[in-house]
Amino acid sequence: MFSTVRTCLASRLSALSALNPAVVRPTCVPCRLHLHRSLSSESSAAAVRVLYDGLCPICVTEIRFLQFLQRKQPQKVDFVNIALPGYDGGKYKDVSYEMAMEEMHVIDEKDEVYRGIPAFAVMYGAVGLGWLGRFMMWPGVRPFMDKSYIIFARNRLKWTGRGEECTSGRCEKKTP
Repeated sequence: MFSTVRTCLASRLSALSALNPAVVRPTCVPCRLHLHRSLSSESSAAAVRVLYDGLCPICVTEIRFLQFLQRKQPQKVDFVNIALPGYDGGKYKDVSYEMAMEEMHVIDEKDEVYRGIPAFAVMYGAVGLGWLGRFMMWPGVRPFMDKSYIIFARNRLKWTGRGEECTSGRCEKKTP
C-alpha cells in the first residue's frame, strides 16, 4: 500500500513540474480518491480559506499534499486559487490578487486574516499538522522561519520562471 502511494505521489510531483496544475489529472487510484474537490473551490462553508498561487509549482505541490491530508474532512479547508481569472478579493476579506501574490494569506473560521508564517501555522493546524504550525511559531524558531519565508516570497516568481509582471494583474509562466 505504502509503495503504491509513494509511486503515485512521485508521478504527481513530476507531472506538476511539466504541466499546468489546473489541467493535471491523477492517473493512479489513490490520488484520484482525494481530488474529489477542485483546487479553486470558492465554498463559503469552509472553516479555513487558503489563498494560493495556482501557477506556482512549489505552492501547488504543497497545496496538493495538504488536500491529501484533509481528504476525510473536505469542507474543513477551502483552497482558493488566486491565479484563476474569476478570483475576487472582495469575497476573501478584501485580500487583493496583488496582496496574495506578495505573501501567503489564510482566513480562519473567525474571519481573521493571517499572513506569512502565521498563515502557514493556521493552515497546517487545519489539516492536522498543528504540531508543525506550533513549531514554526515557537519563539526560538520563528525568526528563522520569518527570514526564510521572506527570501522565498521575494524569489519564488523568479525561481518558478515568472517575472515581476506577476505581482499585478494576471500572469502566465514564461516559455523559453
